[in-house]
Amino acid sequence: MNLLPSLTLRGACVAPSYGAALGPRPSIRLRRAASTTLSFVLAWMTLSAVACDHAYCENADAKADVRHALSQSATSHKPVLLIFGANWCEDCRALDQAIKSPATAELLSHEFELVKIDVGNFNHNLDIATTYGNPIKNGIPAAVLLTADSRVLYATHAGELADARRMSNQGVYQFFKSTAERTQDKPQH
Repeated sequence: MNLLPSLTLRGACVAPSYGAALGPRPSIRLRRAASTTLSFVLAWMTLSAVACDHAYCENADAKADVRHALSQSATSHKPVLLIFGANWCEDCRALDQAIKSPATAELLSHEFELVKIDVGNFNHNLDIATTYGNPIKNGIPAAVLLTADSRVLYATHAGELADARRMSNQGVYQFFKSTAERTQDKPQH
């Protein structure tokens, strides 16, 4: 059976003929709707990327980002790493730069599903912080490590990252490396 469309002459043009193997030809309305939807999705993705040019995306839907990371964690079997911070915070910006260093970025992508959560002036996404034991109580940036079913594996309740500007890139790398090693012995699911 030939799965390729056969060519039939339509006026002066040669167009594919959709046979039984390929199913019915999509309607013009369906093709336009698909094209419009694709255009909308691409525009939204572009605007989302442009709107988030800071260390912590103030416009992000953090709850949706956490849900997505938890879903990814269920299939990747990597714990979810939540990093709470704000763009006004020097330590948060320093941590953000450190996690973008090649070694740390590779470690984080290999070991964790990462979500950065903006807390604004301690007036944004506080419900998420509260859900996971309020790790920001002693300062930001703060981190929480979760299993795919939202159980806390580790949290920085003592403000371990709150002085990130004084940590070197290597210090940040070692912090997250030891955090990853600490959680490898704990069940993820």
